[in-house]
Amino acid sequence: MAREVFDAHMKGPNQLGVKRDDVHVTAEDLLRVPQGTRTEAGLRHNIRVGVQYLESWLRGAGCVPLYDLMEDAATAEISRSQVWQWVKTGHFTRDEVHAEAAQVEAGDEAKELFLGLALAEELEDFLTLPAYTHLE
Repeated sequence: MAREVFDAHMKGPNQLGVKRDDVHVTAEDLLRVPQGTRTEAGLRHNIRVGVQYLESWLRGAGCVPLYDLMEDAATAEISRSQVWQWVKTGHFTRDEVHAEAAQVEAGDEAKELFLGLALAEELEDFLTLPAYTHLE
């Protein structure tokens, strides 16, 4: 059913030829720390999504329904990266992250894995890479 509509608007295998002349992004733009509000609710949500996704991923599920959305590793990665960045830039403390993670209903393995990644000195390339060592 969706294929007909999709094919009508997507003329090829990708959209590499679609350019926006009104958008000009520099390396500096990509490296700039985003401005805006960082809330405790946002921190809480990121920690809950990251920990709960890892909990399911460690049990073999690659997609997980959380908070009325279907989440995957990309969403968990965004959540983890934001927490890491917020701690690094001083918006939240390590203690706040630990306290919130303690409230998440998940196993200790998933919590420890998320905390290790979110509070690491250096940002790991992708959250599932070190998680593979936890698989049986």
